[in-house]
Amino acid sequence: MILVIDALNKHKFPKLLDEMFLLRGRVFGGRLGWDVSVDKGRERDHFDDLDPAYVIGLDDEGHVVSCVRALQTTGPHMLSDVFSEILDGEPPIRSATIWESTRFCVDTKRLGRGKGPNSLSYATCELMLGSLEYAQQSGITDIITVIDPVMDRVLKRSDNAPYDYVGKVADMGKVPALAALLDCTDERMDRIRAHGGIEGEVFISDEQALALPAIAARTKPKSDLEKYCEEQISAATTKQEKLAALRLKEVLEDKIRSRMDQRA
Repeated sequence: MILVIDALNKHKFPKLLDEMFLLRGRVFGGRLGWDVSVDKGRERDHFDDLDPAYVIGLDDEGHVVSCVRALQTTGPHMLSDVFSEILDGEPPIRSATIWESTRFCVDTKRLGRGKGPNSLSYATCELMLGSLEYAQQSGITDIITVIDPVMDRVLKRSDNAPYDYVGKVADMGKVPALAALLDCTDERMDRIRAHGGIEGEVFISDEQALALPAIAARTKPKSDLEKYCEEQISAATTKQEKLAALRLKEVLEDKIRSRMDQRA
């Protein structure tokens, strides 16, 4: 399941964002050994203060299992301000229809092998698909992404190979970096769906995300209705059943709010 968090809804998900920064700390500061700033286990940089959009993958309980950050290229972004060496003297790309995608990572500890819904392969493809669909829906035609050679191979294995590269390969702390271009086309997204075995809608709404057990547990005490709905969500065995249970909770809560408004 994919949730998009941006400046408009980030106030609803502070704990989820914190979990995302912890994942980034484990992946980029720990497993990959990048030259990044990690404070109390959380990896952040000044680009996170610019209200970027985060495309976040969640498991059935509502824990963060993957994430990627999207920034407009018309303002400050990593390729122009941090990795300008990659451009090899060329001016940075700046376009209202091109986004920069960075900090793509998945949780290798929570996810298993194979190709099922809770596997590394599925979560990786779902995050790629979610970021491309979200970009396309926002009017974006292309994504430029600063990656290392390992991520470049992951893109190619997922049938999501870049259509071109920008500049040259440059050092990124302990590893080299390169800038790749991806088009946000239906053809590319169809390839990723086919490779990952992904069917149907990948996005969930804010309300559906807030109803997931791990997220709901961090908020207000549960009512009997909330407990019942969470039991139905936990008992769901398929993605369709999960979404149906989330929708049931959303409908019931809407009815309760409507009644309360009428009484007021």
